[in-house]
Amino acid sequence: MSSMNKNFVCIGLQNPKSASNVASILRAAGCYGASSVFYTGNRYRYAKEFNADTQNMHQKIPTIGVDDLLAMAPKGAKKVVVELVEGAVPLPDYQHPQNAFYIFGPEDASVNPELVSACDDVVYIPTHGSMNLAATVNVVLYDRLAKSDFDRSIEFVQQSRDNNNRLKAF
Repeated sequence: MSSMNKNFVCIGLQNPKSASNVASILRAAGCYGASSVFYTGNRYRYAKEFNADTQNMHQKIPTIGVDDLLAMAPKGAKKVVVELVEGAVPLPDYQHPQNAFYIFGPEDASVNPELVSACDDVVYIPTHGSMNLAATVNVVLYDRLAKSDFDRSIEFVQQSRDNNNRLKAF
């Protein structure tokens, strides 16, 4: 069994700017086993389209608007903010907690300093410049998976691919 199923992952978005980015985040949440997505702010509420959510994850993963992300942190989950902050841990060096609530900021601003201070860990992705919000979520969730004991079986590959893919490497 995949360790993704044994661990708890939840995503928090501070005032996301773009509905298409949130839709892409929902797809990543589905691919990497996150159970829910919480968001603050009204920009996403006003532009709530799922035009990039090609897997219809918004129907499977709760996407809930809230006033306070920290209040939504699951019991027992470490709060991990991902932001280009001085003193943060580079993602390649980060050991992901078993149960995590990952918090990401908007694309056009930084995470609120009070929110950063209230988190258990602060992590950054060592890139040249800042990344798109959906790309950042994908990279963090992939890093978590890559450092875990994931299912490497042929059966898992067969279950995960879409109907148009029946390729074999050998």
